[in-house]
Amino acid sequence: MKRIYVVGTADTKGEELAFLADTIAASGVAVSRVDVGTRDATISVDITAKEIAGHHPAGTEAVLGGNDRGTAVAAMGVAFARFIQSRSDISAVIGIGGGGGTSIITSGMRALPLGLPKIMVSTLASGDTAPYVDVSDIIMMPSVTDMAGLNRLSRTVLYNAAQAIAGMAARPAPPPDGKPSIGLTMFGVTTPCVTAIAEQLRATYDCMVFHATGTGGRSMEKLADSGLLEGVIDITTTEVCDLLFGGVLPATEDRFGAIVRTKLPYVGSVGALDMVNFWAPATIPERYRARLFYEHNPNVTLMRTTVEECRQIGEWIGGRLARCEGPIRFLIPEKGVSALDIEGGAFFDPKADAALFEAIERTIMPNGTRTVTRLPLHINDPKFAKAAVAAFLDIAKK
Repeated sequence: MKRIYVVGTADTKGEELAFLADTIAASGVAVSRVDVGTRDATISVDITAKEIAGHHPAGTEAVLGGNDRGTAVAAMGVAFARFIQSRSDISAVIGIGGGGGTSIITSGMRALPLGLPKIMVSTLASGDTAPYVDVSDIIMMPSVTDMAGLNRLSRTVLYNAAQAIAGMAARPAPPPDGKPSIGLTMFGVTTPCVTAIAEQLRATYDCMVFHATGTGGRSMEKLADSGLLEGVIDITTTEVCDLLFGGVLPATEDRFGAIVRTKLPYVGSVGALDMVNFWAPATIPERYRARLFYEHNPNVTLMRTTVEECRQIGEWIGGRLARCEGPIRFLIPEKGVSALDIEGGAFFDPKADAALFEAIERTIMPNGTRTVTRLPLHINDPKFAKAAVAAFLDIAKK
């Protein structure tokens, strides 16, 4: 029988964990109390910390055998992530915690499929939650007060959280409409292109468009790794610029890794590789102060990539795509890679673009499955979008 996992550190948050579990159970939903504490539990639980710790690669002692709390918390996070992935009876997960508990529980939540309900009631939920949520769909709910015994406010917060998770579990989202899903990447400066592609494919495919802000690319590739995508049209690979040159919206070193692993049909391009993103002008590193910038808005400043930087970007992308054994079609728009990189535009630089294009062609190592095609078009030209659609449909049929 499917059940809601109610997770917390039963050594320090036992009273709150019991209240939350009992409140959920009162709504008629099956629950399991899960302890991820590193000391003796203060309440009865269904799944003990020792059972969780046993899932650590180095065994129970790696989690519960020492005296350093920081080490124990980190190890319990690893163990909980492995434990929760081994379960087949989860309808939803709700966790409560302070700093340590939030770290442990969200480590497991991030390992769960997207779409499975997840709520984390945390003392850290009103701050920077990126380390805890990352590219998952965890709902972070502020506890407001610390979890040091129940009070009138904490009871209300936990009661509301209980009703929310019970409702999600009792009435799960309807199944998709059956159309295969594909991932697309977009930035403001490539919107006309990606919008046109999605419009042409939407009748046949469920088009998931991801904002190329670092987390967007990682989210798309997580879906690919999870088997939830049938292909990728990666028009906007700009996150690589920020990774290589210290921008604020970077990819990780694993960008394109999912394409290598899954061998999905892939159409890529050079969208917005003419720019590195920074916040307001005052945040720009001193070493870049003499460069060419464009103020996208008061909080976002774009820096034009140079000839040498474009060469490095092209080599980085080409080198990774060269590892792909699946069908790859890479399209190069010779008349510009973004809305700013167009004749008369702020970032128009044919020499930099030429270095980028040459590096990609040289390092991607075209063969029977990987091709690079130059088109005498701007990336936002409707004809370029049509070419991308045609390339994808060609390899999607094979």
